Amino acid sequence: MAVSFPKCPSSPLPPLQTRNRAWSSPLSAPVQVGDSSKWALLEATKRCHLCVSATNGGSAVAPVEPSKKVQDSGTKTTPTDHSTKVENGIRPTVFSSNEFQDLKTGPDNSGRESTVSITVVGASGDLAKKKIFPALFALYYEGFLPKHFTIFGYARSKMTDSELREMVSRTLNCRIDQRENCDAKMEEFLKRCFYHSGQYDSEAHFVELDKKLKQHEGSRISNRLYYLSIPPNIFLDVVKCTSLAASSENGWTRVIVEKPFGRDAESSAALTRGLKQYLHEDQIFRIDHYLGKELVENLSVLRFSNLVFEPLWSRQYIRNVQIIFSEDFGTEGRGGYFDSYGIIRDIMQNHLLQIVALFAMETPTSLEAEDIRNEKVKVLRSMKTLEIDDVVIGQYKSHTRGGVVYPGYTDDKTVPNDSLTPTFAAAALFINNARWDGVPFLMKAGKALHTKRAEIRVQFRHVPGNLYKKCFGTDLDRATNELVIRVQPDEAIYLKINNKIPGLGMRLDRSNLNLHYAVRYSKEIPCAYERLLLDAIEGERRLFIRSDELDAAWALFTPLLKELEEKRIAPELYPYGSRGPVGAHYLAAKYNVRWGDLGAEH
Repeated sequence: MAVSFPKCPSSPLPPLQTRNRAWSSPLSAPVQVGDSSKWALLEATKRCHLCVSATNGGSAVAPVEPSKKVQDSGTKTTPTDHSTKVENGIRPTVFSSNEFQDLKTGPDNSGRESTVSITVVGASGDLAKKKIFPALFALYYEGFLPKHFTIFGYARSKMTDSELREMVSRTLNCRIDQRENCDAKMEEFLKRCFYHSGQYDSEAHFVELDKKLKQHEGSRISNRLYYLSIPPNIFLDVVKCTSLAASSENGWTRVIVEKPFGRDAESSAALTRGLKQYLHEDQIFRIDHYLGKELVENLSVLRFSNLVFEPLWSRQYIRNVQIIFSEDFGTEGRGGYFDSYGIIRDIMQNHLLQIVALFAMETPTSLEAEDIRNEKVKVLRSMKTLEIDDVVIGQYKSHTRGGVVYPGYTDDKTVPNDSLTPTFAAAALFINNARWDGVPFLMKAGKALHTKRAEIRVQFRHVPGNLYKKCFGTDLDRATNELVIRVQPDEAIYLKINNKIPGLGMRLDRSNLNLHYAVRYSKEIPCAYERLLLDAIEGERRLFIRSDELDAAWALFTPLLKELEEKRIAPELYPYGSRGPVGAHYLAAKYNVRWGDLGAEH
């Protein structure tokens, strides 16, 4: 079988993207020659934006746009004709199958080994210490990082390699179910960790970082991943410096960007334009760690691989959907950052809205990243823009319980005394399409509430002509089936059903069919950052947010946020440790809904 590469049409790049033209080699398995399904070939070509042509026995490979689909006929190919067609006077280069196998090793086709350099920008911050470095160690401990890798910390703080290792070591731990050679593994991991001090807007300092990276990369193909664990106001400074001074010259360069992605539609669009001055869209990995949580990723599996659920997933059977997020603590000294964003920007516009999009999307044509993200964008664009009448905001106040005084939000010294920033919000959203027309999607998020929880609750409609409705009295909601997906803590999926209590009488009980992860699975559930870091290293974008997806999300919330701020609407006060403002109950009652987290089970 011969593989031909016709001349690609040139596409102009902005001047500052020159360093990022390097070909991005796939990290998937090598192509298996003779595989009649051609699956391995498709896997190798999909990230290079190539497709298998029907001509020449299915062996010709031509560049296509990322959105185009690759169809596999499944027929066995016989390499009887290796002739190539001359187009526009240019004969494409022809590679043999063996030569095509070698393409996985890098753009120069030399068979050199590759290495991955991971740079955590903002390495001295809490996120890096508590989440990113422990996640990288967990990946190393379980053998998911490549053979050759190096981790660099970059920040303004003066620090030596030894001091970084000491700082990182205090946050590392091994899996509960895998503690063999823990100390040895930790020591080996820390030997791969280094530090470079520099300013975030200094190209010269990133040139120095580039020199250090090259010393560790040697003659290998260098792939570089930058994790921006820094405030959003310096994103562009860092991206500019890495692009101009510290990009890979012969491998890929990728950048993970942490939320918040702006404060509204305008600032988000400006940030996206700024990033794209120096990076291509497929180099930008906008991370929302909630998409890496086990139960959120399992959402599509639960729906699309179980026949019992998919037919019910519509307005015909579902009465309402609730996405609930609550924390049992306040800002507690970190109110300075929170006060400039608030609960709507911090939680609802990203975490909860992403869950809604995954829950409500149509069946994607495949599990490829673009197919899934296309369906999510369709959901977001079909949603009705939020109005002030469908939103309730609140702010927690001081409360004394059990002799302990819990401070209010404005008691935080980092928060202005007259702050109107909401620490609680509830909203009713609607999706204007055939599947979900009229079904309220209720979102609720808050700090300093009575419990810590994140869950999805699906309340089904009442059974028409229920023969047993007399057994439930006037409260028909007790007879309603409910599917609960508990994202955190204590992960579980359970379905509430009606059941006869054993005995001679006819008494009904509401019982749970329960999948409790801690009981069913002995393995510890990985941290969301582990999954997302591994995906970024492998170039898997399914759980990362695309720019048009971000635009659609901000379009829903920006008019509401502007109205709240321009009119200075005061939030309803609620006691620290309570169930939130009373207005949230009236909002639910407006659509004949009862919040599911306020039942007897809670």
